[in-house]
Parts: sequence; C-alpha cells; structure tokens
Amino acid sequence: MELRHLRYFVAVGEDQHYGRAAQRLRRAQPAVSRQIQDLEEEIGFKLFERLPRGVKLSAGGAQFLEDARRILKDVDESAARAARVARGQSGTLRVAFTEDASWRGIVPASFRRFRERHPDVELQLEVMASQEQMQALRAGKFDAGFVYNVWRPDPELAAFTVAQHHFEVAVPTGHPLAKRKRLRLRDLVDAPFIWFPRSGNVVLYESMMRACFRGGLKSPKVVQEGYDESTALGLVATGLGVAWVLETARWRRPEGVVIRPVVDYDFPMPLSLVWRKDNAHPLLERFSAEVRRLLGVRAS
Repeated sequence: MELRHLRYFVAVGEDQHYGRAAQRLRRAQPAVSRQIQDLEEEIGFKLFERLPRGVKLSAGGAQFLEDARRILKDVDESAARAARVARGQSGTLRVAFTEDASWRGIVPASFRRFRERHPDVELQLEVMASQEQMQALRAGKFDAGFVYNVWRPDPELAAFTVAQHHFEVAVPTGHPLAKRKRLRLRDLVDAPFIWFPRSGNVVLYESMMRACFRGGLKSPKVVQEGYDESTALGLVATGLGVAWVLETARWRRPEGVVIRPVVDYDFPMPLSLVWRKDNAHPLLERFSAEVRRLLGVRAS
C-alpha cells in the first residue's frame, strides 16, 4: 500500500464518484479505478458499492476513509514540520556556554536575538567549562559552544572570536588593596590567592603563571583552590584571599568584593563560538549568522 492509494481512495470516497475524483486528481478515470481495485485486493474487502450513478462507501470503506484522512493529514503535517526544520525555521539547537560569559555581552545578547527571530526553535542551553565543551562538541553532544581560549587549531572544529576579555583581581572590601583603583602585579606579591587547580586546565594555569612571572609576581601565594569563578568569588567575599576573575564578574560580584584592574597583567582571554565543521544543521548556520550580525552592530 502506498500513499497514492490512500489519496485516490479519499478522493473517490469524498466525491462518491470515480469521474469527479479523477478530475480532482487530474488522472484518467481508468487509472483511478485500477488503483482502488489494487487497494481492495490488498486489504481484502470492498471499499465501495456500485450505484447506477456513482458509488457509495461500504461499511468498512466508511471506517477506512476516516483512518485514511488521518494518515494523510499526519503525513502532510510531518512533511511540513520536516521542511521547516530543513529551512532552519524550527527544530532544536543545542548550545553550551561558560557561566562567566553569560552575564553580559555577546552571549546573552545572541540568545535573546535568536529567540526573538526564531520563536519556533527550541534552544537548549547548558553551562559547561571550556575544556568540557570542546570534548562535548567533538562528540556531537552540542551544535555550538562559547569557548574561552581555543589554544590550538583543531581539524574537526571551526571557530571565530566573538569577544576579548581580560583578567582583573577580585579583592575583599576590607583588604588594603581594595582602596586602590589600579594595581600592578608587584602589588600582589604578598596577597593570598585563590586559584583554580592546575588539573582543571593545565595550559591556562601555566600560561597565567608565566604572565604573572613576567610582570614581577614570580610566585603567587596560593592558599586555596577554587574550581570555577563563582567559587572563587564566594571565597573572596569571606576574606580568604584575592582571585583572578574576568572583568565580566563585575556584573555578578557578591557583596563584600571589589574588582580592580591590574595594569601590567597582559593576558587576554578571547571568547569564541565553536562548532564541528561537519555539522550541517541549518539552525546552526542561522545562529552563527545572528552572532556575526550582532558583532557587526557592536563594531559599527
């Protein structure tokens, strides 16, 4: 049984006449009659009773007409939904991002813009550290991710930079350093540091340490490890020490914490939109285009 059998049957069943159904279908009447005969042979019972003029549905045919209409409607709606997905008008887009990039700037702006312009799309968002994002993207668990510091080219992934962030130092409000508007690395020589564990990101850890060393902070006094920026800010608020945070932390710093620039700490943190090169999802292309448009607006 094929869909054309159902379409021919529905047309004859609604018109109660082979000739009118054939006109509606733009087919020759013998061809329509033959399709109905084939269908009756396959299902094993008569769909129509012959009349002097036209036909009428048999009892089984009347029930089959209801089901055939439902099946054709479901098929048409399914095809329409699939077409919308293929055109990037609906479907699901999975995007990961780091928490510290979500408070202000291109990341929340891109989510808002995409939802406004694509209201029928399900946008699945998940907070995830940059290294974990890279692994998840390679495994195909997400369509795209906002990742800090893509350290080296990856043959499987494509990316473009969306923002350039910088580290500043979070200080407890009661600490003497909090009274100074601008700091230098040498001012932090005796400061107790809260630092993320080296195992969390070896490349980033060592690069930050080298940048400190070049500026005169040769051996930061690490008194406590904190896995992420939220933990570090919370520990700074308790007065335990100071911590490197991105300048975006100004928008979510807890009470009892001030954030100060360190003028000679030259360690930029580029934020990139990353995706698999072989991901042909039309929604990914649309999302990437929205991000690029936002960057163009901000640059103009």
